[in-house]
Amino acid sequence: MSVSVLRLTVRIGKSLALRTLSLHGSERTRPRRKMSACGHPLAALCQLSVTADKPANLSAARGLLEEAKRRGALMAFLPEAFDYIGSSPEETLALSETLEGDTLTQYARLARTLDLWLSLGGFHERGPDWEAERRVYNTHVVVNNQGPVLPKRNFPSSGLHIFMDVRGAALCAGQIVSTYRKCHLFDVEIPEKGVSLKESAFALPGPSMVAPVQTPVGKLGLGVCYDLRFPEFSLALEKSGAEILTFPSAFTPATGAAHWETLLRARAIENQCYVLAAAQVGRHHRGRSSYGHALAVDPWGAVTADCGGERPGLALVEVDLEKMRKVRRSMPLPEHRRDAAFYANLVSPGQEGQD
Repeated sequence: MSVSVLRLTVRIGKSLALRTLSLHGSERTRPRRKMSACGHPLAALCQLSVTADKPANLSAARGLLEEAKRRGALMAFLPEAFDYIGSSPEETLALSETLEGDTLTQYARLARTLDLWLSLGGFHERGPDWEAERRVYNTHVVVNNQGPVLPKRNFPSSGLHIFMDVRGAALCAGQIVSTYRKCHLFDVEIPEKGVSLKESAFALPGPSMVAPVQTPVGKLGLGVCYDLRFPEFSLALEKSGAEILTFPSAFTPATGAAHWETLLRARAIENQCYVLAAAQVGRHHRGRSSYGHALAVDPWGAVTADCGGERPGLALVEVDLEKMRKVRRSMPLPEHRRDAAFYANLVSPGQEGQD
């Protein structure tokens, strides 16, 4: 796939430096892929238990990210609603921010300070017509560790965001290199299981999927939580080159116990990808709890990490892309798959084999 290029001249002190950025906001070259002692890049899969207290949530996440860096991770994955979980639609909306707000600014600083890429799995992003509609997107944000100091300017068509401090000066912080806005909203009522959640009461569905993004641990296909239940979604990402499928989540205890691991393993097996699913765990407020069990699955369908269902924490995941390629060579599903028209053309009983 061809990539258009944006050249920016960056002033650092008295010197000038020429940076080359793709129109997706990432470096033109592939990210540096340092190797861990095990010979493969390490990803940190994080599990949080957030509330409506945004500073406390940030502090808890910072502790996990610092631990991830100490243990050699190149990229860390945080769950859906890493910023907060409100106790009502009204509180959820009141606490929301734009991509240029304080919360993502703080995480971008952390990415640069820790030299760590971040998958921020579900940010409450204010919608495009905020004053009139009062709705948010559930936005999966990927931040790199390489942000330059640039003049105060954004490039909305490129996906590149430059963070500013309160005086309007550019910060030395990671860049947003990809944003995906969740397109399947969780509007589900299962009274016998104690499940009642209507995401559309405060959220907008995203307008589109986004192409996989190259990172130091592999090429990421971005999803969020409920997207996991739609196999067409994952297949589209795999066909576009995804090596790792990501489903940061806040599954309910009832649906998590019944379906979480099964769905994640199915997506890994049928797409022959790694699947990384950061998760929320425990009680967020009186009316809502999450299942936990942040999970990593390899391309053969084996669970390689599980953070459990009791408390926050993290697990390191070794991403062996040669293992993925070996699985795909031994069972070449894309070669055996028929075209889309074949699966759309079901004949009536008795008409098999007829034109």
